[in-house]
Amino acid sequence: MTKVSMMKTWSPETGSLDIATLGRLYRDGSLTPSAVVSACYDRIAARGDDHVWIHLAPRETVMAQAKALEAGGPTDDPLWGIPYSVKDCNDVPGMPTTNALPEMEYWPETTGQAINRLIESGALCLGKVNMDQFGIGLVGVRTPYGACSSVFGEDFISGGSSSGSGVSVAAGLVSFSVANDAAGSGRVPAAFNNIVGLKPTPGFISNSSVSGGGSLKSAETMTVFALTTADAVTVGRRMGGYDPSYEFSKPEADTVDLAIAPIPPKFRFGVPAGAALRFFGDGEAEKLFAAAVARLEAMGGTKVEVDFTPFEETQKLLYGGPFIAERAIAMDKVVAEHRDHIHPVTLSILETSSDHSAKDVFAAIHKVAALKRDTRASWDDIDVLVVPTTPTIYTKAEILADPIRLNAQLGIYTNFVNLMGLCGMAVPNGFRPDGMPQGITFLAPSWQDAKVASYGAAYHAATGLTLGATDNPQPA
Repeated sequence: MTKVSMMKTWSPETGSLDIATLGRLYRDGSLTPSAVVSACYDRIAARGDDHVWIHLAPRETVMAQAKALEAGGPTDDPLWGIPYSVKDCNDVPGMPTTNALPEMEYWPETTGQAINRLIESGALCLGKVNMDQFGIGLVGVRTPYGACSSVFGEDFISGGSSSGSGVSVAAGLVSFSVANDAAGSGRVPAAFNNIVGLKPTPGFISNSSVSGGGSLKSAETMTVFALTTADAVTVGRRMGGYDPSYEFSKPEADTVDLAIAPIPPKFRFGVPAGAALRFFGDGEAEKLFAAAVARLEAMGGTKVEVDFTPFEETQKLLYGGPFIAERAIAMDKVVAEHRDHIHPVTLSILETSSDHSAKDVFAAIHKVAALKRDTRASWDDIDVLVVPTTPTIYTKAEILADPIRLNAQLGIYTNFVNLMGLCGMAVPNGFRPDGMPQGITFLAPSWQDAKVASYGAAYHAATGLTLGATDNPQPA
């Protein structure tokens, strides 16, 4: 799955959709947005019913938008003419939002700052993509629209909740996808589809484009899936920034220069110490992570084993504690009106939201604060924390047979991140002998987004992996 070659003439069937390549071809006049849009729709048709799309915009509508861009000529905006998809819990004017519950479909006339900025840039939205219902799940199978599969194996889960987002990018159908992340939804599909997931510091990208502003407002964030870290950063920089209209947007967002820089020749990276580093019997995933550690050491890194206990205790609280009660603010009315149409696993989780008292919630808030305090010494000793994005990957059949326990296992390296206010960059890390991918994630404290992006970019380049499920090399 590695490749080193010069980019050949762009092919409608197989040409790379990475932003750097498209931008270069647009500006030298050898490619147009309408040609790319036509190719994208042909590729979507060729894949057939892959359960990726909840709403695909009419081809002629997006072609007309592309032609209108061309009439004015390319701009300096790197997102001009770039095709993208949007997870269906985010509002796009003129497209339905369902949150993977068709019975509550609505057609928004407006959206928030992040999506508006993409529209203003001249990026072209092809449609809304599948997800675990209400964004609850890391698996991608809790949806009435049919479950996506990993682009590398029909029997394997795509990851969730941003399932359609991950597959649409990895399959070469769009250049990037706008998604969301509360427990790991902006990272797990990246690992299972050999792409990149940018999970910014909560508050960097405003959630005002999210349906209802989100259902876990105190922790969740909009995210970006892309083929390369540079592409994810390009999109994230445009979407990010302080939004005075949204209560959880943070003024610090305007002070962050989300830019990739060379990493230092010598650095220290943390990894979970001892028994906390576990793969639930997946020896091949364990070997891949060991290879990642060796690669980082070859890049100039020194491994530092980190006491993972505070992170582990925090991740257990996201769904195993009273933080689920926050979803009740947005979801109780939905459950009351649509109980018979909600996925049974999702319903079982939502029904626990009223099991906690106000004292339980405050006790959990205090506990997370104490656990964050307990990690500060670790951050003083390392530049970044490196974890497997997931400990393994499961088949759809395995998830359907044991949905709660296996979903929880997938989240052991992701669930704590937003509760602790961390930022992360998930990048590919190679393939098991059976052809299924695994990834790693670089983590750092709040507002160090540029740092994790820089390490992610350097590491991805060092792997030499091709982009998603395509045979296209990483751009120079």
